[in-house]
Amino acid sequence: MRAYLDHSATTPPDPRVVEAMVEVMEGDQFGNPSSLHALGLEAERRVEEARRQVARLVEAAPEEITFTSGGTEANNLAVLGGARALARRGRHVLVSAVEHPSVREAARRLADEGFEVEEIPVDREGRVLPEVLAERVRPDTVLVSVMRVNNEVGTLQPVEDLIRVVKERRPEALFHVDAVQAVGLTRVTPRAWGCDLLTVSAHKIHGPKGVGALWVRPGVHLIPLVWGGGQERDLRPGTENVPGIVGFGRAAELALAWREEAERVRALRRRLEEEILRRVPGARRLGPEDDHAAPHILNLAFEGIRGEVLVHALEAEGVYVSTGSACSSRRQATSHVLVALGEPERWREGAIRLSLSPKTQEAEVEAAIEAVVRQVEALRALMGE
Repeated sequence: MRAYLDHSATTPPDPRVVEAMVEVMEGDQFGNPSSLHALGLEAERRVEEARRQVARLVEAAPEEITFTSGGTEANNLAVLGGARALARRGRHVLVSAVEHPSVREAARRLADEGFEVEEIPVDREGRVLPEVLAERVRPDTVLVSVMRVNNEVGTLQPVEDLIRVVKERRPEALFHVDAVQAVGLTRVTPRAWGCDLLTVSAHKIHGPKGVGALWVRPGVHLIPLVWGGGQERDLRPGTENVPGIVGFGRAAELALAWREEAERVRALRRRLEEEILRRVPGARRLGPEDDHAAPHILNLAFEGIRGEVLVHALEAEGVYVSTGSACSSRRQATSHVLVALGEPERWREGAIRLSLSPKTQEAEVEAAIEAVVRQVEALRALMGE
């Protein structure tokens, strides 16, 4: 059977999401939401309905949601737009060492503009410790960005504690949370956490690709990345992707029930880890212990095996996993996340990521276990080990 365990890269669209999108594209809701006639007003109504659905998922108000083309654009808008808006108050930016490339590269652009960008180190589990962050907050710090769930190893960051130490030392600084991998299986509550900006994406929760959102706390000013017709309250101008937004809204509505599945998914992840480590010599988990981990992401390394070779060997058996972030796996020689965790090269080279969702079935997990055991043994035999 096919076993798809690469949900952190993307999730297959739920049929109910596809149905909602087709309804918009084929029905009388194809109008431009900015048009004043009935077709435009109907399209606008569907966009606003989706805004309410996404807002409910993160326990926020609809007017705090800005739709974007995806998590990457939302992260860029938060990091670049937030820091540039506060440039007169300071030019110091803090970004954790394990952030997604869309945050890291945006921060590099800020460095090119004269900002001082500093990486926050993490411990061996990939966690930013509040006391470590507290030492790095300065009177000129204007923005801090720390993801809620790491996309490669599944570390669950203590964002509420991190936000508190930043706000105690520098209340003016903006705190951005990339919650792309967190939303759904874990509770995401930006208002309660006290953060200023938060990123989510549709295609990680069985929605369509090409649409995401940025939650913006009321009163926070951002400088837009794009200029034009004033859509999305001037933060993201351009004609809205109505089918994508409607699909996102439906996916968000469905994801409200995901938290009920979290422990089942966690149990499947534990089964993967325990059985593979029990049956495969020279294998280990990279990343956090269970109490600091999200339910759905597992990173395993196999000594003497290259991760990308194992990925293709598993694919031949119909088991789909990855070596890490899909946004950088084709061009990155080694994982910056595993480097930040202090993992030696021999383990970094042999790492693969297995990621689940509420749609993952026990049979898929069992098939993946057998395939990993079989392929690691075959590859080592081929190498003469």
